[in-house]
Amino acid sequence: MARLFEPLTLRGVTLRNRIGVSPMCQYSSEDGFASDWHLVHLGSRAVGGAGLVMAEATAISPEGRISPNDLGLWKDDHIPMLARVAAFVRSAGAVAAIQLAHAGRKASTPRPWDGRTPLTPEQGGWNVVAPSPVPFHEDGPTPRALDIAEIDAILSDFARAANRALEAGFELVELHAAHGYLAHEFLSPLTNKRTDAYGGSFDNRCRFVVEAARAIRSVWPDRLPVAARLSCVDRAPGGLTLEDSIDLARRLRDEGVDLVDASSGGAVPDATTTSGPGFQVPFAEAIRRRAGVATAAVGLITRAEQAEAILERGRADIVLLARELLRDPYWPIHAAEALREGRSPIPMPYRRAF
Repeated sequence: MARLFEPLTLRGVTLRNRIGVSPMCQYSSEDGFASDWHLVHLGSRAVGGAGLVMAEATAISPEGRISPNDLGLWKDDHIPMLARVAAFVRSAGAVAAIQLAHAGRKASTPRPWDGRTPLTPEQGGWNVVAPSPVPFHEDGPTPRALDIAEIDAILSDFARAANRALEAGFELVELHAAHGYLAHEFLSPLTNKRTDAYGGSFDNRCRFVVEAARAIRSVWPDRLPVAARLSCVDRAPGGLTLEDSIDLARRLRDEGVDLVDASSGGAVPDATTTSGPGFQVPFAEAIRRRAGVATAAVGLITRAEQAEAILERGRADIVLLARELLRDPYWPIHAAEALREGRSPIPMPYRRAF
């Protein structure tokens, strides 16, 4: 029996297998609204057999968007279409999940295929905020440092967005604290130069992330799991270390976080890039073993045998795939064939093809 196709239970939710769709920005929204694109994009991966299908980084406020085309959950009007998406994902046998995010100093940019230059007000851009007035690029806009009242308001935005996600029918919500966005900006000493209760020591720098997890858990039912995506290392001198992230994972576990989605990098543009098959798996393995919390492994996981080995060796509890699932929405079905697994998630209307 393949470990990849064993169910995984997180609180009161059971995934049919240990294959997840990593959140991937689609830049296909207007005013934050989900569309038929999201229904087909996420729905097809559920039909393809994934156990967990997670919607992209979803902005908790208009200012928290990476681009004007980001998905959003800052108003109740966003709920109905997302509810349609979540209902279809569930009907196809997968667990519907959504990632909540604020882009911080990396906000107000065009879609990737439209260039990288920050948007001007005439192009629909807005002023960006961050823990400290440190621009992402030397020639980029300098963000305005958040004051305490604004931090409190953003924490409330996370809670309100989580409540809307619950109303839309999602069964898992993930706090995005990675890749150089706002929560990660508080964590990293490369981007957080504050001298108040949210800066300086690691205890202070992790305060925002811990409070955001607490705010989400305060409105999220005990029967449903919460995840957090972390950039476990900054890949730059003087940045976050794996030891920092292990410490943070323990704190998040104590706040009711059930799964750590272990990624890396994104805080600064000159980070060292080292990639290869499964290059981030060691982070998931270390946090799983030393922080006592379930983990998701990500990063160039492409082959069934590779994914199976990660789980079989106890390096993670679930694997999340991104680009490979863009190339092949039916990767879980093909993985079952490769592993000669009898529990293949082929939907009945498609069985004649397999």
